[in-house]
Amino acid sequence: MTCPRHPLRLALMLAALMGLSACLMPAGSQSPADALLGSMLDVPEDAPPGTCWGKIVSPALIETVTEQVQVAPEVLAADGTVTRPASFRTETRQRIVTERAVRWFETPCPDAVTPELVATLQRALAARALYDGPINGRLGPATSAAVQRYQAETGLDSPVLSLSAARSLGLIATPLDQLADE
Repeated sequence: MTCPRHPLRLALMLAALMGLSACLMPAGSQSPADALLGSMLDVPEDAPPGTCWGKIVSPALIETVTEQVQVAPEVLAADGTVTRPASFRTETRQRIVTERAVRWFETPCPDAVTPELVATLQRALAARALYDGPINGRLGPATSAAVQRYQAETGLDSPVLSLSAARSLGLIATPLDQLADE
């Protein structure tokens, strides 16, 4: 179909295929595998090379404040009666109660997440009564939800499997140099 002598044609075809693949999933959605694995492209600035990361973004909490502000005070007559009442205007503004926060956590890289590892993950979660789906080695919504339930117990409310959770479940070995730190 394409000829090596026409790199522009090849580039256009690749761009079209990438655009088509973006149409296969709704905007903002992730495949189950991406949801469980995190991302290799979106990493913290100080991430060591060859590591993979997930993140939790907590949006800013904003409240709307509405106040009545006095524009002019009331005017009183000599006998104390009000000749002109005070006038007010309504002011509405928003204020940030809690700033947006991004929490990064290291994840197993996709090449380490084999069907065998996923099946072992499913068995480990089932043994803890967190997963009741099939042990099929496939990442899906039920596995991701079970991962989120497991990690929520440790304060990480994410369906993305963290490296720490994978290690605590016995799925991935902890390097010896890190065992002394724990």
